[in-house]
Amino acid sequence: MTRATMVRAVLAAAVLLVSVIITLTMSPRLGLDLQGGTRMVLQAKDSDTAKADRESTDRTLEVLRRRIDSLGVTEPTLTRSGEDRIIVELPDVQDPRKATEVIGKTAQLTFHAVQGPGAANSAEDKDKGKEGLTLPDEQGRELALGPVALSGAGVKKASAEFDGQTGAGWTVSLDFHKDAGRDWTRLTGEAACHPAQDERRRVAIVLDQQVISSPQVSPSVSCGTGLPSGSTQITGSFSADEARELALLIEGGSLPVPVEIVEQRTVGPTLGADAIDASFRAALIGAAATALFITVVYRLFGALAAVALAAYGVISYAALVGLGVTLTLPGLAGFVLAIGMAVDANVLVFERAREEHALRPGRPLRSSLTAGFKGAWSAVADSNVTTLIAAGLLFFLGSGPVKGFGVTLGIGVLASMFSALVIARVLTETAARSRFVGDYRGVNGIAIPGRVRTWLARRDPQLMRRPRRWLMISAVLIAVAVAGIVVRGVNFGVEFTGGRLIEYSTSRPVDVETARSALAGAGFGDAEVTTAGAGDISVRTGDLDNNGEHELRSALAAEGGETTKVRDELIGPSLGDELRRNALIALAIAVLVQLAYLAIRFRWTFAVASVGALIHDVIILVGAFAWLGRTVDGIFLASLLTVIGYSVNDSVVVFDRVRELWAKARKRPLASVANQAVLQTVPRTVNTGMGALFILVALVVLGGDSLEDFALALLIGIVVGTYSSVMTAVPAALLLERTSKVPPPARTRAPRARKGAGNRDPQDNGARV
Repeated sequence: MTRATMVRAVLAAAVLLVSVIITLTMSPRLGLDLQGGTRMVLQAKDSDTAKADRESTDRTLEVLRRRIDSLGVTEPTLTRSGEDRIIVELPDVQDPRKATEVIGKTAQLTFHAVQGPGAANSAEDKDKGKEGLTLPDEQGRELALGPVALSGAGVKKASAEFDGQTGAGWTVSLDFHKDAGRDWTRLTGEAACHPAQDERRRVAIVLDQQVISSPQVSPSVSCGTGLPSGSTQITGSFSADEARELALLIEGGSLPVPVEIVEQRTVGPTLGADAIDASFRAALIGAAATALFITVVYRLFGALAAVALAAYGVISYAALVGLGVTLTLPGLAGFVLAIGMAVDANVLVFERAREEHALRPGRPLRSSLTAGFKGAWSAVADSNVTTLIAAGLLFFLGSGPVKGFGVTLGIGVLASMFSALVIARVLTETAARSRFVGDYRGVNGIAIPGRVRTWLARRDPQLMRRPRRWLMISAVLIAVAVAGIVVRGVNFGVEFTGGRLIEYSTSRPVDVETARSALAGAGFGDAEVTTAGAGDISVRTGDLDNNGEHELRSALAAEGGETTKVRDELIGPSLGDELRRNALIALAIAVLVQLAYLAIRFRWTFAVASVGALIHDVIILVGAFAWLGRTVDGIFLASLLTVIGYSVNDSVVVFDRVRELWAKARKRPLASVANQAVLQTVPRTVNTGMGALFILVALVVLGGDSLEDFALALLIGIVVGTYSSVMTAVPAALLLERTSKVPPPARTRAPRARKGAGNRDPQDNGARV
């Protein structure tokens, strides 16, 4: 074993050991769509006294954290997003009505002196165009309140108590801080200067501009003395729940700025459990099929690559768990998808090694394998960088589950490169040293050319002889896709349009017409009712609050019996406009970044052709979903950006080979060079595509309704992307090169043979060919 192989082996063993320890000792952090719960996005708003900036939003977040802690929610998550948004995740909360009531209240608590009958508006209030607070007395007269004498910030502790001795029932007891206690003493002392039963002897306690209690100061309190205890009770015929809610609002503190719920998602735990089980089955079957496929194609080396693939799964999972990444449903699907994409680097290496061995059949097997790793490095690096660009765009421009998918995809790409270039290389180079493996061509999988390569060598099709023919076929496909967009229209999800989408599971089967009639009778005539999954009912409405959702569910329960909410998404119209705008920005940035990267790494003609193929794939995928009537939402955006990365990935592999061959034969016609490059890379394209297709077909068939659209989009996108990277990008590049004056690429100079190498074949040192 060489020193380099030894270093790789030690590194692989260390990473695997750490990954196994993390896997066995740490649990994954599941998103709400996998464990059930409610997710809200709150938008901070400007108020009369404060502006919704980063500082006020941070203070608002801390107040909300204290309130949610008082609710007793297990492991809630609160984070600020941008300047003025707060993301709240409440695990296991299936009915968000109570949480919404507590979270959304401003909870501005103030104490006022009662001024008695008279004008309700002070001069200051009139100048501001606002009405002053009033309190009705026993005769129905409006009693004006004085200015704020004490705010809720002075409250040290608030607790709900039951007063059975005086008959007051449930009350809220307040304890004040020292300075606030003195203000309370002064306020009650001034009120005590008025005669008993005088309305001015009362103190008004106001919450969010509503008078909730106005107790009389006891006749035993003398004028100017006031209540010295620094505490008081709020009475008002409260129920136990009302008293507890009021106490936690007061103790939690007032919000510096008001907040508005712009997004709300609720997922039942059953959906999460089913999704995990479905993804696990899909991953198991898809990965087994992929491992079997590469073993059949590449024999022993394919089996060793399958072992490296298993190691990739352990490493990427451990990285997700160790970094504390929240694993969401799209992220789980991305993890499964990355298993198929991880095969790509191994396929590139093995196909390149087959080429090297075919050029010099008598060379040692290890030499061919080393040359395969060296020769495939450029394509592996460029293709993975383009996928990382797509993952980065998903992270920085996406939100919620889409952002999680970007993180999972990025980790998967890095783990797959380590698996292929370190673990698989150690295993295959060690096996290649065996004389038995080197002598028997049917065992190693490298010394045999492969059926696809043999068939192409025998037929030698001239695919690039008429490039315009392929571009016409692509134009027809684009026309069909555009027709679908125009005729059928794009079915945007609530994420892009705003509104509410709820899915219910009923104990008795309910058909769509019955459900629609029941909802119309309850006042929801504009609701769109469809089926969702195995007998579930999906309801899509415009703006609908949580109380309205409760009424809607009750109407459906009258027909279907016990009705359980499986999924609930609420998107405000302003957020829907923003998400739609961000989606377009993400696509535009994706195109520009890919264009810039490819122009730097290759030629401008190759870059423009690749981006043209990329746009071709995007249009066809959107058109396919339009014809099929499928929903275009944030998850579709994640799959679309993934397809962009995959499409450019394929184009990079082809153009990398074009550049290499063209540099060796600068005077040879480019069409002939491109045709040879396409034929040489077709085996890799077919085998990589098959590896990804096994996973995606498993997701479509076994992944359930929650993963079906995601997997279908990727399935269509990968098929179209595989076609366009060859039959659209290459012909477009050939036509563009006819107008380009840029000289052919320079020939790559092979490295010198090491001293003492004697007459050894320079290919044996792994030089690129």
